[in-house]
Amino acid sequence: MKKYDVTGIGNALVDIEFKVKDQFFLDNKVEKGLMTLVDGERQNSLMQVINTEEAKKQAGGSAANSVVAVSQFGGKSYYCFRVANDELGHFYLKDLQDSGVDSALTESNLQDGITGKCLVMVTEDSERTMNTFLGITQNFSVKDINDSAIKDSKYLFIEGYLITSENGKTAMKHSKKVAEENGVKVALTFSDPAMVKYFREPFDEVIGASVDLLFANEEEAMLFTGKDNLTEAREELKKVAKHFVITQGKNGAMIFDGDTFIDIEPYKTTAIDSNGAGDMFAGAFLYGITNGHSYASSGKLASMASSKIVSQFGPRLQWHEAKEILNRLNP
Repeated sequence: MKKYDVTGIGNALVDIEFKVKDQFFLDNKVEKGLMTLVDGERQNSLMQVINTEEAKKQAGGSAANSVVAVSQFGGKSYYCFRVANDELGHFYLKDLQDSGVDSALTESNLQDGITGKCLVMVTEDSERTMNTFLGITQNFSVKDINDSAIKDSKYLFIEGYLITSENGKTAMKHSKKVAEENGVKVALTFSDPAMVKYFREPFDEVIGASVDLLFANEEEAMLFTGKDNLTEAREELKKVAKHFVITQGKNGAMIFDGDTFIDIEPYKTTAIDSNGAGDMFAGAFLYGITNGHSYASSGKLASMASSKIVSQFGPRLQWHEAKEILNRLNP
């Protein structure tokens, strides 16, 4: 019996989410709709022009959002990450602990430095734009990987954002090797189209022969495969992933279960914030397949959960909302 359903590895960022008008991007020279890595000076300059009183603060990072979702649905998750011995680092650690996620970090073993922050700018069309200062998480390395937790998990979940640094890529490859040598399945998320666009070859190194489960949206799937339509892209993905999920926004999702394609219908919702929708889909789906649900049932659960996320401000469900979604799935 495995102790954890999912062990995740990824960046640890305090998400600071706030609403903006499109004019904000023009005034501050921000590229809309993308995740952009920035230095501390650039991020601080943006912090000066936002209304921090109305901003929502939460422990985040792509994989972190997903392992929190696993926990909220009733699963057991572990997270490998790095935050600093500062105010935001202590905030992050407590928020993760309160979410039921285990880790190796405690308030007594945090390192000196600056905890990473992600400014999440949400416009009226519900699109998210992120400017991220990685801080101490840019030094995330093999030292931050808990091999024992991976070995004691059903799935290892790797965040694609780690691909941007050499030490992050090495940590991805190391954790994947530990998992494969111990019969633990490996899931990978591309995280963002920019990661696929600019780090295509490093992803090839990490994926190697294949992964057990891949998460991508339509744009990422086509960028990675070099195809200009989803039909051809999904056939190419079979060469690198035994199973995969392609999220399609308002059109639902497509799942390859190893034999056939399963279309997952979307749930009607009014989108106001897309931040965290993909992370929630991955977390809910991983909870499902590690807790006795079929790929189709897991996809339905994930679709319900992500539709709820985009209808509200912020990347997480409330605990009671997760339970309500499970009750809808299993009336």
